[in-house]
Amino acid sequence: MTGGGRIGGFLLWAWTALVLAFLILPLLVVVPISFSSGAFLTFPIPGLSLRWYATLWNEAVWWRATANSLVVGTAATLIATLLGTLAALGLARASFRGKGLLTAVLISPMIVPLIIVAAGTYFFFLRLGIGSGLVGLTLAHAALGAPFVLVTVGATLKSFDANLARAAAGLGAPPATVLRRVTVPLIAPGMVSGALFAFITSFDELVVALFLTGPSERTLPRQMFDGIRENLSPTLLAAATILVLLSVVLLSLAEWLRRRGLKNRGIRA
Repeated sequence: MTGGGRIGGFLLWAWTALVLAFLILPLLVVVPISFSSGAFLTFPIPGLSLRWYATLWNEAVWWRATANSLVVGTAATLIATLLGTLAALGLARASFRGKGLLTAVLISPMIVPLIIVAAGTYFFFLRLGIGSGLVGLTLAHAALGAPFVLVTVGATLKSFDANLARAAAGLGAPPATVLRRVTVPLIAPGMVSGALFAFITSFDELVVALFLTGPSERTLPRQMFDGIRENLSPTLLAAATILVLLSVVLLSLAEWLRRRGLKNRGIRA
């Protein structure tokens, strides 16, 4: 490697480190305060305590919010996984004019600002009678999560050997059996990775929840947002710490599945 290449590589690593530090350093403040023994948000903390985690555990309002987030997130993930997988399979097998435009439309929820999605969804669902409630929120979160499944399954299908499906069909297997016994097992890592991203998107989402849920249907992020306005306490940071931990675990699992899928196909990660 030449001297210029070494300098360029060093600058790239330095820039990457600065960006990661900018994103991660706030967590180094949030997490310790959640273990504070004080009654207010102060840093440095006066002492260590689990009192705010105990409050989080004992208050029913936090349990209801968590249950709502889990129900909505699970249902939205199932819908998003089904729709995203079917869309990826259709786009991979078909060739038609406007395919690129259709793909762009399908992944647009990843790009369009959430405030626009939330407002448009609210007024559309209002006409359908589901403008306020967990049903509308579930459908909206499914629409937000489906593009992640489409992208991950689509990437998996790029290395999919179509000859295996043709061989199964040639041996007399009906299309449903080929899909269930051949295609789905081979693209399962992409499906699961996309489903994990869809679940994280739903579980952490706030803007759409502000539009589509009422005070009795708060999700965990909305409960945290309302808590900031009503009663600012380290309990919020305890909930935030749990959300961060959950996100890290799920993202690590998604990366493990990606590497395992690459290893199974003989590709070096």
